[in-house]
Amino acid sequence: MTCLLLDARELQHPEPLERAIAILRELDEENYLYMLHRREPVPLMALAREHGLNILERRDEKGEWHILISRNREVRLEEFLSESGPLA
Repeated sequence: MTCLLLDARELQHPEPLERAIAILRELDEENYLYMLHRREPVPLMALAREHGLNILERRDEKGEWHILISRNREVRLEEFLSESGPLA
């Protein structure tokens, strides 16, 4: 699978959501969105759940959010998240 990375930690509202939506439109069964954010992206999570996407979200010890989203419901997103980031 291919990682589509979005580092939104320095972006200002509403740019993280706008960029994430643009990436979600590109998702197919062979790629996934990996987003880093300083806050929990609640609207994005709601939108992804509404569309039945596969989601994994974790907050690290620094308080940063790691979000993985895939159209492929069969893939185990946990396999793509490690201490050092996504494994592409």
